Amino acid sequence: MKAVILAGGYGTRISEESYLRPKPMIEIGEMPILWHIMKLYSYHGIQDFVICAGYKQHVIKEWFSDYFLHTSDITFDFTQGNKVVVHDRHAERWKVTVVDTGLNTMTGGRIKRIQKYVSDETFFLTYGDAVSNVDLNALLKYHKSHGKCVTLTAINLAQQKGILNIDKNNTVLAFREKDDADGTMINAGFMVCNSLIFQYLRDDTTVFEQEPMRNLAKDGELKSYYHDGFWQCMDTKREKEKLEALWASNEAPWKVWGEK
Repeated sequence: MKAVILAGGYGTRISEESYLRPKPMIEIGEMPILWHIMKLYSYHGIQDFVICAGYKQHVIKEWFSDYFLHTSDITFDFTQGNKVVVHDRHAERWKVTVVDTGLNTMTGGRIKRIQKYVSDETFFLTYGDAVSNVDLNALLKYHKSHGKCVTLTAINLAQQKGILNIDKNNTVLAFREKDDADGTMINAGFMVCNSLIFQYLRDDTTVFEQEPMRNLAKDGELKSYYHDGFWQCMDTKREKEKLEALWASNEAPWKVWGEK
């Protein structure tokens, strides 16, 4: 089974980093957030990846091409004709297909472009800028149980501030602290899709989160799997710093795997 990862956007909200590289290649603990996402899938037995690249797609290709250089000790021996020795190779059991899905292609168009790489198989789908400790095996089991086209992972995006009750005259009638019921349910990514999804995608201009999602819901083909654990996107520098701090403290909730 394959995991398709959307990694082609410009990442304009974190332009301090993304002007140099695609957002999924921004590092958390010296490894791209894309690597962290793939490690989660790998932990759950998913080793076959299709990366929907676009903006600065060559950076992603070059990183995987030089994977041993990033993860192993290297000896460069210039006394023996520029010999290179890789020590204790640290390699994942991954098959990675990086597809140039276009510079300005929308999310639905990127998914449409990789259809030939997933054929008629069921596949995982997620965004290349968020980490979680979601149980992917439980997600897949639930998806198979209902037989619909798409299952998305839903989370409660918690309200961060106190709650005000204000009347039409701008008078504050009541104030209370937030509680767990105040959040908004959002799509956290980490989806499972059947091949029927491609019938909902037209061309490069298709935004997956708009017309396709609305039509899936209208047709009764969209289900949700509630995740009450950790999830965090990396849209801004502040969110990157939050993830960095968690990783540095050895308290990263998404690190469900044992080794680095």
